[in-house]
Amino acid sequence: MRGRDLKTLVFAAVMAAVFGAASARAAECGTGAEGFDDWLKSFKQVAINNGVSREVVNAALGGVTYDPSVKAHDHGAAAFGRNFASFAASHASPGMIARGKAMLKRYAEPLAKIEQRFGVPGPVVVAIWGLETGFGADNGAFPTFTALATLAYDCRRAERYRAELIDALMLVQRGVVRPNQLRGAWAGELGQTQFMPSAYLMFATTPDGGGRPDLIHNSTDALASTANFLHGHGWQRGAGWDEGEPNFAAILQWNRAPIYAKTVALFADRLAGR
Repeated sequence: MRGRDLKTLVFAAVMAAVFGAASARAAECGTGAEGFDDWLKSFKQVAINNGVSREVVNAALGGVTYDPSVKAHDHGAAAFGRNFASFAASHASPGMIARGKAMLKRYAEPLAKIEQRFGVPGPVVVAIWGLETGFGADNGAFPTFTALATLAYDCRRAERYRAELIDALMLVQRGVVRPNQLRGAWAGELGQTQFMPSAYLMFATTPDGGGRPDLIHNSTDALASTANFLHGHGWQRGAGWDEGEPNFAAILQWNRAPIYAKTVALFADRLAGR
């Protein structure tokens, strides 16, 4: 059993114990705002039982409310449609390719260090950077703790997002982020290449591995961490990344939607002149 799976099982056991004790006053999940406040109150104790300080819990979750727009995004999210050509044309447009090539030149030195360290070429991480946030131009404006708490209460994927909410609290506890400044995508992704909190904790790094990484404000740290993620998911140095080649599987670990992964590969091909 992988460590992450074991962590989820232990977390689920703690959740069951706490919510079982509080069942008279808090539902375990819901489909709307009703019951959210009672659930959040019980979840704060879950977080404390998982090693988060009461001070951090109160600072991060104090004032958090249910956001119906987050649920609407989640329940209405499509897997990028079914037409690869259309999706790729709009997301890997000539303008985006031109901007990506400019970024390759601008960040040539750190990208070289990143490739030397992880074996992931610059065009691949720059392609992901461009697709995720337009090269850091739009990291998302949703308050992260509101988004994660809403999804953690919703019955659709509650267990997954409760674990991510704990990890986001751990980011605060370790001094990586400040709760009142934490904003990102509606699903809780953070930074210039959109890491979930669990991935932030596991893969955040700098190009040379020194110092404290900042995936939100520092582009080179975001690029290095993206390469670290791909390396950690089986990236093979020197191998190809298109569909049917060895490294396409690692790109699918970044985003499991085949159309998205194929667009990353195409974008990287264009940047690399392939």
